[in-house]
Amino acid sequence: MKKVYVLIFAGVLALGAGLASAADPAVRTVVAVHQEMAALSGSQVQVSGKVVKVNNGIMGRNFVHVRDGSGEQGTNNLIATSKDTAAVGDEVVVTGRVQLDRDFGSGYVYPLLIEDATIAKK
Repeated sequence: MKKVYVLIFAGVLALGAGLASAADPAVRTVVAVHQEMAALSGSQVQVSGKVVKVNNGIMGRNFVHVRDGSGEQGTNNLIATSKDTAAVGDEVVVTGRVQLDRDFGSGYVYPLLIEDATIAKK
């Protein structure tokens, strides 16, 4: 009987793990977010990479630029807006919502942003 209970318990754990992963944001490369941005608009995504530029305290948020080595000029950089920040050179995981054609006014227009992001050091 122990084996039966172990199998049932293992099955429940597997089911629970499947439910948890369904709620987790989609993990993407920087270039994949660029390539799939229309389909990802409004969705939560997660990207790992290296911080290459930071602008803190702009319009009540921090702008953190992340690259992971994927993509070419124009598709190799993601900008995340967040209350969190990081330093240039930090390896981070960015989790946030894909926002397209974000216009902050005064000429600050972004075709693609990851907004309301959390930025965690690896």
